[in-house]
Amino acid sequence: MPSTVVITGASSGIGRALALAYAAPGVVLHLLGRNSERLEATAAAVTRAGGTARTHVADVLDAARMTETLSAIDTASPIDLLIANAGISAGTKGGAESPEQIRAVFAVNLDGVLNTVLPILPAMRARRTGQVAIVSSIAGFRGIAGAPAYCASKAAVRVWSEGLRAEAAADGVAVNVICPGFVETPMTGANGFPMPFLIDTARAARTIRRGLARNRGRITFPWQMAIVGWLLRALPDGLLTRALARMPRKPPKA
Repeated sequence: MPSTVVITGASSGIGRALALAYAAPGVVLHLLGRNSERLEATAAAVTRAGGTARTHVADVLDAARMTETLSAIDTASPIDLLIANAGISAGTKGGAESPEQIRAVFAVNLDGVLNTVLPILPAMRARRTGQVAIVSSIAGFRGIAGAPAYCASKAAVRVWSEGLRAEAAADGVAVNVICPGFVETPMTGANGFPMPFLIDTARAARTIRRGLARNRGRITFPWQMAIVGWLLRALPDGLLTRALARMPRKPPKA
């Protein structure tokens, strides 16, 4: 069990569920997010579950603030597990994605991950211990017409994580990429269309924690959606393009 855990996007959804999954005596959870009120609610739930929580209001887009916050945490108590979870989604219902929406999705989902991982990775490699978990998505296995920027941003962090895993392992650091299917969160609540094999956040968090404990390189779930992800990568492009073009669209980001 890691004793010092950092989670971004910890105020709701999978991030909050992960905080509760790791809450236990002797574990200090550092919860990062933009909304102080929701962060404090997560911290209170962690305390009730027997853990210790520290909240840090920080935007993953603010590279300087993230470096300052994470470095201070790591100096006080070396981080055992860093979970880069913060992310956003948006779609194309009613038209194409705007340039502003595309840039916003890439900024949070890609730059936000880099701003989380890069400040701490050198310290972990220097002391030859630590674990970095990066949240991608099964949507990152293949570009889908309903949310091309989201798919592409999640594909980028998945491929980067997979490459980084091989490099960091030589220095004793574990890197794991997490690829969920549909999970019942505020993000998916905006979808407005049926979501196959939808699971709740508690189940998602248990699956992630179990996969990280086993140091699985790619944690993909639920298994039914893992098969869908494999098919998205394996089927001919012409067939997939026609099929995916008819899929329901997610609303644009408000």
